[in-house]
Amino acid sequence: MEALLQHLLNGLLLGGTYALLGIGLTLVFGLMNVVNFAHGEFYTLGAYATFAALAAASVHFFLAIPLAIVIGALAGAACDRVLLRPLRGESIDTTMLVMIGLWIAMQNAELLVWGGVAKSVPTPFSTQPVVLGPLSVSPLRIFVFGVSALLILGAHLVLSRTKLGRAMRATFQDRETAALMGVSIDRIHMVTFAFGAGLAAAAGALLGPVFLVYPSMGDLAALKAFSVVILGGLGNFVGAALGGLVLGVAEELGAGYISSGYRDAVGFVMIVAMLVFRPSGLFARAERVG
Repeated sequence: MEALLQHLLNGLLLGGTYALLGIGLTLVFGLMNVVNFAHGEFYTLGAYATFAALAAASVHFFLAIPLAIVIGALAGAACDRVLLRPLRGESIDTTMLVMIGLWIAMQNAELLVWGGVAKSVPTPFSTQPVVLGPLSVSPLRIFVFGVSALLILGAHLVLSRTKLGRAMRATFQDRETAALMGVSIDRIHMVTFAFGAGLAAAAGALLGPVFLVYPSMGDLAALKAFSVVILGGLGNFVGAALGGLVLGVAEELGAGYISSGYRDAVGFVMIVAMLVFRPSGLFARAERVG
């Protein structure tokens, strides 16, 4: 029982960052109908931005993370303005090819700038675990989960309580009517893509210190993000948040009771089963985009 509780705790702590990845991806798809294959590269950008802020600029760790989020959001806004806005109205196949090209370009740019050697991100946290009865967890993972939860809550409040969020939800529901009511569709698309990129960068900034930072780290992150979106349902904010937690717990249970080598495989087996038996997602009835 103690081992089960430990695996559940570890899965929930990891699932928070998976939820950030999934929320960013599902917002972009739900509002823009863009399959963002470069989503994992914004995750990588956030991790490298954190490393650069700490190693090159000597920024404090607690300031480096919001800086990485801002950098990811600005990069997302630039990508939408330069690459996606000229393609408004084009087929989804065209935008998919463009995003695949962006994925390859960003990954090779990171390889060129930082090299292929994995880098460790220093943190101010102690390596001694926090013991909670039979459970133990590192202070860094507690911090990562806490920040992830705050970002998810903040994203939900933006979408549900602000004028910008209402405009985003109106665009998702009926963009033609939203445009007639004065909503700038191009602006909403740019903000949405920046929002999703910023959340992906946040996940990279938070998980970079937990693991190692290397140019291709976004590949697996992107696959996990798509897994979360499939679990939660396309365009479903609440589903993406819950799907991230489900995926994190499933991976930890698989690693603990089967083999650590099958950690990632467990999640993808779940995805195959989901596509076969419930393609709309586990949480299809939840409110979409908000």
